[in-house]
Amino acid sequence: MNPISITDSRYNKLTERQIVQKVISGEKGLYEILLRRNNQKLYRVLRGYLRDQKDIEDAMQETYLAAYEKLSQYRLDSAFSTWLIRIGINKALYRLKKNKQVHLLIGKDESEIAISDENHTPENRLIQMEAKQMLEAAIEQLDQKYRSAYIMKEVEGMSIAEISDCLDLSISNVKVRIHRAKAMIKESLYDQSQTSSLFEFGFSKCDDLVEKVMSEIH
Repeated sequence: MNPISITDSRYNKLTERQIVQKVISGEKGLYEILLRRNNQKLYRVLRGYLRDQKDIEDAMQETYLAAYEKLSQYRLDSAFSTWLIRIGINKALYRLKKNKQVHLLIGKDESEIAISDENHTPENRLIQMEAKQMLEAAIEQLDQKYRSAYIMKEVEGMSIAEISDCLDLSISNVKVRIHRAKAMIKESLYDQSQTSSLFEFGFSKCDDLVEKVMSEIH
């Protein structure tokens, strides 16, 4: 039997629910697709809780392994990413309790900036880098409950309903937290920054985590 290649176009068309069913049925290699599809979102969400890069990556790995072990408990009528994030939040909260860490720290060497070719000048790179670092610093100053909700909505683009499910809060409470988070961030700072590239988890970071998790499964 030929080994599974996740680059096969057939697998790109599968929904996450279909992939889960195939993994449960024995196609363990397909779990890698779930990791790669959810790495960025999970990283950004956990970044709202944990300050240390190694803690975040360890929590991500623990989340994926715990999700794999409990995969048969996943309800196919709910979004896999939401179910995964709830596991991740529990892992992060456990680490906070253990390590007594309550603030987000953005390392200068951890950010990657996406810049279009026409703006790829030293001056524009510096402007975008400074704006992004200032926004990250502003987010860092938020209380954890506001920071996590803000990152989920404004950085990762999750819906209010998804956030409500993940945080086990009413929709109105989620809206209040996001509104207060925005109010605490300077309007000028918020307007000049593009949040889509904040708290990235890609390239070698993504590959390393995938390799670690898949080595535990096989």
